[in-house]
Amino acid sequence: MSRVDAGRDVAEVLARLKPDVVFNALHGAWGEDGCVQGILETLQVPYTHSGVLASALAMDKAKAKAVLAAARVTVPGGGLYNRFDVARDHVMPPPYVVKANAEGSSVGVYIVRDRANRPPQEILEPSWTYGDEVMVEPFVRGMELAVGVMDGRAMTVTEILTEREFYDYDAKYAEGGSQHIVPARMPQHAFEKAKELSERAHAALGCRGVTRADLRYDDINDILVLLEVNTQPGMTPTSLVPEQAAAQGVDFDRLVLWITEDAYARGGAGSIASRSDAPAQGSPRQGVGRAG
Repeated sequence: MSRVDAGRDVAEVLARLKPDVVFNALHGAWGEDGCVQGILETLQVPYTHSGVLASALAMDKAKAKAVLAAARVTVPGGGLYNRFDVARDHVMPPPYVVKANAEGSSVGVYIVRDRANRPPQEILEPSWTYGDEVMVEPFVRGMELAVGVMDGRAMTVTEILTEREFYDYDAKYAEGGSQHIVPARMPQHAFEKAKELSERAHAALGCRGVTRADLRYDDINDILVLLEVNTQPGMTPTSLVPEQAAAQGVDFDRLVLWITEDAYARGGAGSIASRSDAPAQGSPRQGVGRAG
């Protein structure tokens, strides 16, 4: 096994290594948006997680929402706006959320609360490097949820609690930043709906392997919306998807093995057009096999 810290020479490094399969552990732009996936397709190297198109679609929040809405997945309203217009005045009545349109890990996200005097001015700062178009959508109060989908099937629903304003970068990655409750404490009908929407989103975007859907549930008004799909969810032993797999009796090593073997079984070039509905041998719902 070889560990590669990806740089601009990643294609040359991979061509020299000639790996049997690549476990893509990159997050955010370039590593998760179809770029690295395109390199791996060109090199005809099998790789984990979703292909070029699904990766690019899921990373672009506006395009992903359009596809998901067409697939009858409930998503927040809103749309794309120029960041200078957004910073000048409220483009919709508060509360609402302003977020970078093509970033991961909750980078570039701001919540504008009720009776806020002005929009977030941070999007005008020189440190803002996420483009001039931002997604603005209504804020949905309530429970923060996550659903892992593996081989097209939802595992369970996690309820996320945090002392921070929302499930931001620090809440996701800092020690003690959040508490995960598996399974989520919510009405059964909403629990099953969260799984259904996550499976539908996974399929609509053309994802494969493992994904994680982020949702919010307004338990007072019984409103459930899917915020986005992460094509390469966190894979530390305490991350959401490994926790969900563990709740089903699948430990971290066997989860990683399944993801890797699933990628290898699909092969290299042409994997974008490979099967999407056929159940992979050894998924958590069937018990992870082929461990030898």
